[in-house]
Amino acid sequence: MVKVGIIGGSGLDDPDILDCPEEITADTPYGSPSSPLTLGRIHGTEVVILARHGRKHQFSPTQVNNRANIHAMKEQGVTHILATTACGSLRREIDRGHMVILDQFIDFTRFRNNTFFTCFQNGAEHTGMAEPFDETLRQHLYDTAVELGVTVHPRGTVVTIEGPRFSTRAESNMFRIWGADVINMSTAPEAMLANEAKIPYAAVAMSTDYDCWKTDEAPVSWDEILEVFHQNAHRVKEILINTISKIK
Repeated sequence: MVKVGIIGGSGLDDPDILDCPEEITADTPYGSPSSPLTLGRIHGTEVVILARHGRKHQFSPTQVNNRANIHAMKEQGVTHILATTACGSLRREIDRGHMVILDQFIDFTRFRNNTFFTCFQNGAEHTGMAEPFDETLRQHLYDTAVELGVTVHPRGTVVTIEGPRFSTRAESNMFRIWGADVINMSTAPEAMLANEAKIPYAAVAMSTDYDCWKTDEAPVSWDEILEVFHQNAHRVKEILINTISKIK
């Protein structure tokens, strides 16, 4: 039976998209997840929603308990995870409000608990990560965005930085040279842990700004991100709602 987990970024964890929502509090061997879990249905499919940064966005990127979040999803019997994230664009062609269906990540975090396998007492565990985003889920997200008339890029590499500060211009240009297309502070640890937990995972990223590499405009600000985000959040929700019916 399909049960879809949604891990929502800032404001993209709306329980109102669910039929018959029910809230439960979860606990895990890794502590509490970022928020209570909201259970319900979308088009008849069981769904579990979790707010990555907490309901009041009270957790900084470094504070997000990714291990507890993924473990709580697994305990609920989630079979697939769809994630949302706001991101900065590192490519001129990825404009504000565009969606990107991520296919690769570069992990540039420093202080995250990013593995369930902290010791090898019961044997060595080295999880393959060549293709960290599930191809079938990615295709569903892309097809849905196209059907809805949303401007969407079928693939993109995200570099996840520690935060909460934004990049220097030197760092932003370095990430472009490395081949990153967008930048955020959340995806890499989450994707790693979902793969370790053997839960197919895919993410849709909303471009909200041009980071700071683009010298013909002012560097990114939090106010700018919020403005673009609020203008486009409904499109991300529509993509999620319509993608879920495609998952078998």
